[in-house]
Amino acid sequence: MGNDPDNFSCRSGFSSPACLASEIAPDYFDPLAVDPGQARDVARWRKSERARLREARKVLASAERKEIANALMAGLRRVVEDRLRRSEQPVVSFYWPIQDEPDLRPLMNELCETGVDIALPLVETRAAPLVFRRWTPQTRMVRGHWNIPVPPSDAPIVMPDLVLAPLVGWDSDGYRLGYGGGYFDRTLAAVTRKPIAVGIGFQSSKLATIYPQPHDIALDLILTEQGVQVTRAS
Repeated sequence: MGNDPDNFSCRSGFSSPACLASEIAPDYFDPLAVDPGQARDVARWRKSERARLREARKVLASAERKEIANALMAGLRRVVEDRLRRSEQPVVSFYWPIQDEPDLRPLMNELCETGVDIALPLVETRAAPLVFRRWTPQTRMVRGHWNIPVPPSDAPIVMPDLVLAPLVGWDSDGYRLGYGGGYFDRTLAAVTRKPIAVGIGFQSSKLATIYPQPHDIALDLILTEQGVQVTRAS
């Protein structure tokens, strides 16, 4: 989801670089602070954890990866039914899997057949909120930001009722460790009607904390192959 030298074992049990974030004392770390030193420490720690967690999921066997994806889709079906049962025409934003993320595309097709509108997120302007465009099984995809397949520019823009955010890591407070671009946080902060935000990831990617910063926005649910792990008031 490191390349830094001088790794050591931190209190959380994870291998981290020699930055202070892994041994932050309660009287040092303020999650709402904007102290440049703290921000640098957290950024270095996150970079190392992304590399570690992404490397760990690379080595999963294909059978195990498929089993995890099936468990996630089963859990997500229940979440969609529970959270969107009162919506006449619900819109769910998925993600196109990259870099060993769980592949939920079979559920995209299934929900589309039941009348749920499916969307995919696009980076159409750098350092700006995401745009959500409608997807169907017939959509002819094009290459977008980071070379990810996305719907074409003439696909309708929609606003999701529920949006899935792939996780590199996560914590029990609902905070997400992503890829570092900040697009999901920026999007959730900008929308006037906030969708239900659901993090999708591996149980093994749980962290004691991601050391949340002022720009981080907690998700409403965290779902892993072991079911819903975090539920917050929407």
